[in-house]
Amino acid sequence: MEIPLLKEIVVVLGISIVIILAFQKLKLPSILGFLLAGIIVGPNAFNLLSSQHEVELLSEIGIIFLLFVIGIELSFSGLMKIKKTVFLGGGAQVSLTIAIVALFATIYGLSINTSIFIGFLIALSSTAIVLKLLQERGEIQSPQGRLSLGVLIFQDIIVVPMMLVTPILAGKTPDVWETVLMLVLKIIGLGVVVFILQRYIVPKVFRAVVKTKSKELFILATVVFCFAIAWLTSAVGLSLALGAFFAGLIISESEYSHQATANVLPFREIFISFFFISVGSLLDIQFFALHFHYILLIVLVVLIIKILVVLLTSRLLRLTPKVAFLGAFSLLQVGEFSLLLSTVGVQNELLTPDLYQYFLAVSIVTMALTPFFIHKAEKMSRFLLTVPIPKQVRKRLNAQKIDMSSHENDHFHEWEDHVIIVGYGINGKNISRVTQQIDIPYVIVEMDYEEFEAAKANNQPIVFGDAGQTEILQHVNIQKARVVVIAISDPEATKHIISSIRLFSQTVYIIVRTRFVKEIEENMKIGADEVIPEEFETSIEIFTRVLKQYMVTQDEIANIVTEIRSADYEVLTSLKPVSKKAVFKQLNIPNKEVATLHVQHRDNPIVGRTIEASGIGKNYNLTVLAIKRGRKYIDEIKPDTKICVDDIIYIFGTPAKINELNKIVKL
Repeated sequence: MEIPLLKEIVVVLGISIVIILAFQKLKLPSILGFLLAGIIVGPNAFNLLSSQHEVELLSEIGIIFLLFVIGIELSFSGLMKIKKTVFLGGGAQVSLTIAIVALFATIYGLSINTSIFIGFLIALSSTAIVLKLLQERGEIQSPQGRLSLGVLIFQDIIVVPMMLVTPILAGKTPDVWETVLMLVLKIIGLGVVVFILQRYIVPKVFRAVVKTKSKELFILATVVFCFAIAWLTSAVGLSLALGAFFAGLIISESEYSHQATANVLPFREIFISFFFISVGSLLDIQFFALHFHYILLIVLVVLIIKILVVLLTSRLLRLTPKVAFLGAFSLLQVGEFSLLLSTVGVQNELLTPDLYQYFLAVSIVTMALTPFFIHKAEKMSRFLLTVPIPKQVRKRLNAQKIDMSSHENDHFHEWEDHVIIVGYGINGKNISRVTQQIDIPYVIVEMDYEEFEAAKANNQPIVFGDAGQTEILQHVNIQKARVVVIAISDPEATKHIISSIRLFSQTVYIIVRTRFVKEIEENMKIGADEVIPEEFETSIEIFTRVLKQYMVTQDEIANIVTEIRSADYEVLTSLKPVSKKAVFKQLNIPNKEVATLHVQHRDNPIVGRTIEASGIGKNYNLTVLAIKRGRKYIDEIKPDTKICVDDIIYIFGTPAKINELNKIVKL
């Protein structure tokens, strides 16, 4: 049985892999690779898509996942902490861009509604490209990074109202005010539903899911919830994208939000690729070639407008000129949400085919230029700041101060030079206790519900999630951690976590606890710095206690243990005879041992007698170290301590004398 869509998926994604591999070499964004793949397979090039409609359906699923993740990342509390940059900075940037672009478009001869819609498209920048590039350069926490992030967050929020307003701009509604009123009422009603779900229902549902400890069920619950809310909004006449966005907001305040994001990201990446491919397939190459000079002119105008608007926005936020320029060079492209919004504009006939082709071409060119501008932003900013300008203007610029208050920085939970503890079992608890006592910053990552709740009850800094997933590692700031301790009992999960960590950092020191010594070499090969096997650490602990009974000094014991560990426990694992000089060179152990004897019979000659009267010391030259009676240990042994039936006696002496006593005890 042949599945027609299967051929399209293989062809499209296969071509995308080849292109994106080449783009990675050139350090260009993957989005451009998908757009180029779409151009190649589209009807204006090689026409390899026979199931265009099905590909568009897959792209719709990608949009749902994209908006869902944006909703999760834009929590209500997070927005309030950086409200000045988001709402003042982002609001000013979007409003000014729309106004200026609409003015130019109206002068050019377009209708006011179309002009405003084009302003919508140009106002939005690329969250995916900008944040990825800034993250690679380590500039997310910098002033220009915070400026870019704040503006992009507002753009991600405002795109939803833009999509709702587009049909009104297109004149598709006979009574505008009635439509607006109904739209507001629907959004308010949806908001009430969202509040109820977020406060009372979703936390309980996800708590029940997490308690099952089933990763598959957690993924299924997350995806079903996303699609259910999207379907609900669609059923009441709102967009699928708005529903997905609200679904993300509902989960955003949950303590399981980071793991939900990590689970959905693979789906988003796959399906959103179809969106960019479908958009790229619509670009007319012949049109691009014929109107190349006009396209470059429009690109130049767009770049100038977007740079000037960000500079003006930075003025409102009282940022230094250098930060303003760096932020402007980051936000000068047309973004992926503009591509999404443009399809709505085409459906509502706000964009003619020619306008749509111009827009696609400008979007692709500005996206392609973004890496160049961000990488060269520092040099270009220095150059522009040295350009001769009037003294009064220079004086006013130099007088500006950065006004990004400290409470806005709280949006980023800044763990730095910290310990990441993976697993809150016995070892995790002990490590966290010690690090807390000596004031070392740390954060715990745990997926087990009971352990997670126990850590929260103890006010521990803990994140719910799988430490092997990118989203979780980014959230705990793996790039700035000093040590990672992996204290879980799953060997496959441990290896996956080590590999994931090494994709982010080659310098963080990874300590791994394993069950068996055979796992040491494999974990070391994939990136662990130190591996501590549980089975032989237990042996060493018993061994050291035995040595103490032979009156070996603490320094000698420490030296022996150090040598055993430094040789990867070879002394304990080797089948070959080991030279005493190699490890025990300082030891002279007498022919004595520690043993346990079980007093089982009531008519035994030592039962009911004291230690002194039993003759254990006088007749056998043995020392009683302790007695276990039921669940109680008697470790303070006196001459008048009595021996009872079922006692377990811990004795020290020569093997021969212990055997003699054992024969009597078993009588």
